[in-house]
Amino acid sequence: MSDFLLTSIINYGAPAFGILLFLGALGVPVGASVLVIAAGAFSQQGILNLPQAAVLGFIGVILGDVASFGIGYHARFWVDRRFGRSPAWSSAKRSFEVRAGLAIYLTRFLITALAVPTNLIAGGGGIQFRRFIIYDSLGELTWILLYGGLGYLFGSQWEVVSTFISDFGGLVLGLVLLAIGIWLARRRLRHIENVKRKIPDS
Repeated sequence: MSDFLLTSIINYGAPAFGILLFLGALGVPVGASVLVIAAGAFSQQGILNLPQAAVLGFIGVILGDVASFGIGYHARFWVDRRFGRSPAWSSAKRSFEVRAGLAIYLTRFLITALAVPTNLIAGGGGIQFRRFIIYDSLGELTWILLYGGLGYLFGSQWEVVSTFISDFGGLVLGLVLLAIGIWLARRRLRHIENVKRKIPDS
């Protein structure tokens, strides 16, 4: 699949690159970060026009993010009916609202596996669209410039860079999930301790 997608970019240029990043932002497993690194390398080799690829790629991924945000927005009533009475959901929603900007920005380029879920949560959680699009644009711009720049800088060695980025991203994701698990466990223990304090000894 990755060879087919890379060949499509080589054959059809920046428009294909933009479409693929749009699909990736919707959750289609196209390996978007690999494509951005490869596009940088292809630009260095003269296969792609660098400014055109950067602009169309940026437009594509932003449109995909907006679409997934919209899906979350229109599903918010169902989510509220399903989870609205849950104290855990209400607490998680408040926590996300406080840190939404940072979460949106970091999941664009550092923890990319959580980008689509973050878009859905932001849309369903009532985050202002203007706030979302500002952090989203900054994060995606960082992603394209950073990953594309690495591909351009290393040229024919872009696959080595891609492997390192994938491994590093997996490590970061694992650490984030571990931290979330520890945080949830500590909250659960505190809740149990509070319940015990409220129950008088028999």
